[in-house]
Amino acid sequence: MTGALGQIGSELVSALRSRYGVDRVVASDVRMHPRGSGQNGAFEYVDVTNGRQLQGVVRRHGVDTIYHLAALLSAVAEEKPQVAWNVNMGGLYRVLEVARENHCAVFHPSSIGAFGPGTPREATPQDTIQRPNTIYGVTKVSAELLCDYYHHRFQVETRGLRFPGLISHVAPPGGGTSDYAVEMFFGAIRHGRYTCFLRPDSSMDMMFMPDAIRATIELMEADANKLIHRNAFNLTAMNFNPRDLAAAIAVCRPGFEIDYEVDPVRQAIADSWPLSVDDRAAREEWGWRPEYDLARTCEEMLDVLAKKLKPEDERCP
Repeated sequence: MTGALGQIGSELVSALRSRYGVDRVVASDVRMHPRGSGQNGAFEYVDVTNGRQLQGVVRRHGVDTIYHLAALLSAVAEEKPQVAWNVNMGGLYRVLEVARENHCAVFHPSSIGAFGPGTPREATPQDTIQRPNTIYGVTKVSAELLCDYYHHRFQVETRGLRFPGLISHVAPPGGGTSDYAVEMFFGAIRHGRYTCFLRPDSSMDMMFMPDAIRATIELMEADANKLIHRNAFNLTAMNFNPRDLAAAIAVCRPGFEIDYEVDPVRQAIADSWPLSVDDRAAREEWGWRPEYDLARTCEEMLDVLAKKLKPEDERCP
């Protein structure tokens, strides 16, 4: 797995090791595990733009499936578009080449960021126009097409999901536009308030990380003969905006307050994304069903964070 210390990877590694065995999952990243992190299992330093490093790890460990998660997220990518292209597309190309040469399957996540202003915003179809106006979105559309190409041209077993905004209590926010939701939960525990960088009515589809991890595993284990789309399935679990989330948090944390200082860059990114997506293809082709709604997500996020944060964090002004 590349990007194993990121938002998805930090939880997916544990889930895969629990399912298949600690010694069968190799984690990798351009960062190293913090000392005393308690992580078990193989870990390799891998820069995904370095094909030799990728090739070496795959052959040394006899890898048969690559979960390629290393990427720059939406807001960070917009600040560094050249780096985003090099990492997001250059890294994927090298992963696919290594997979082709070593007969590996590949999982690569896409995003609702793969859509653009010209896409139908309500119940966005699985197959529709994709003309994003961010470099993050451009790399995601390009990645979907490249994965399709490697499957049809070289028979690489590529699969992927268009994730909505993801909510996690394990990894800190990583520069995504939808990360306001994670930040709001942290703000509720630490300060009893949060200043949001999106408008209160900025609706989008979201998902709690346990659902995202389960969806990834279910897709990779799905019968290939039943998959029509294969790459970039629309996926969703719940839909809300900052105002809705603040109200849900206030149910569990009475007195929670929110105000708004809109970031024009991230607001423009959010405005280019769908308000909601149609994920019937995932439901019909491999049986996708979410388990977490907004109320259950809030309850679990706030419960875990209240136990996890240090007392000095809770006293921060």
